[in-house]
Amino acid sequence: MRDTLFKVAGALLIVVSAVGGWMMLDYRAFRTTPLAVPERGIVISVTPGSSIKQVSYQLHEQGIVSHPRYFVWHARWRGLAEKIKAGEYLIEPRTTVDALLEQLVSGQVLQHGLTVVEGWTFAQLRRALQLHDKITVTLNDVPNDEMLEILGFDPGPAEGWFLPDTYHFPSGTTDKEFYRRAHVAMKAFLQQEWEKREANLPLKTAYEALILASIVERETAVPAERRLIAGVFVNRLRKNMRLQTDPTVIYGLGEEYDGNIRRRDLSRDTPYNTYTRGGLPPTPIALPSREAISAVLHPDHRGYLYFVARGDGSHYFSASLEEHNDAVRKYQLGK
Repeated sequence: MRDTLFKVAGALLIVVSAVGGWMMLDYRAFRTTPLAVPERGIVISVTPGSSIKQVSYQLHEQGIVSHPRYFVWHARWRGLAEKIKAGEYLIEPRTTVDALLEQLVSGQVLQHGLTVVEGWTFAQLRRALQLHDKITVTLNDVPNDEMLEILGFDPGPAEGWFLPDTYHFPSGTTDKEFYRRAHVAMKAFLQQEWEKREANLPLKTAYEALILASIVERETAVPAERRLIAGVFVNRLRKNMRLQTDPTVIYGLGEEYDGNIRRRDLSRDTPYNTYTRGGLPPTPIALPSREAISAVLHPDHRGYLYFVARGDGSHYFSASLEEHNDAVRKYQLGK
């Protein structure tokens, strides 16, 4: 009987050793073999409060991890099981278990993008954030004129105060966080450029420069013309001439603007009608680019006072009313 027990125990020991050896080899292969990630990569989402076991079985269900228990054991052995961070992660092809754990622990979350377009109005920016599926909207009920105060800045109109650029952010970023980031960027850039401005400009404050830059932004889509357009408006301000710029009139019409500007619109007085009122409008009319701000603070000095659209996106510039009228007849009236 005793011999039989020894034989059974010996056989079990051999089996256990064989199984253990196989598991060790299998575990080693699991650690060193890249995960089953498609060539285009795959996105996973780790929800807040997820345990390492939940993450492991989620990865298994998505076909990424072949042995979820190995994944849990390995994370615990490395002391990383309690350190994973919530968020979206893009797993690249040929990623190993160790590389994935390091990614989850470091919080290298997937970044999404949104481009704030030069010349957008604040209403267009709000709409873009509301439609972005990776941004959490929290400020839908906040009026435009209360937005800056809600964000923790000095109260005032929000129009013009957000820097056009491409911003990257993780999923779940709030609109408040996005606005604050774009506003801080605009304030910093405007102040930096204001401190380097040319002397004797007819602009009393950096905010006035922001207003004028927004007009320049809306007047031309040709980058090389920005300083020329800025020069025209700076010269007009110096001579106390009205700016007479259509984009301000259009902004003042608001939702009544139907895509066509008519003679009656030019004579209809609003705070933004620069045909009926002198000086700058009360606020910016759009989000100006860095280039438009720089153009206003370093305008062209050729003495132009007028410009007219050529019909191809560019403008013809004139220093006298007579030359301007000739250009209008040529480019606008076809005479």
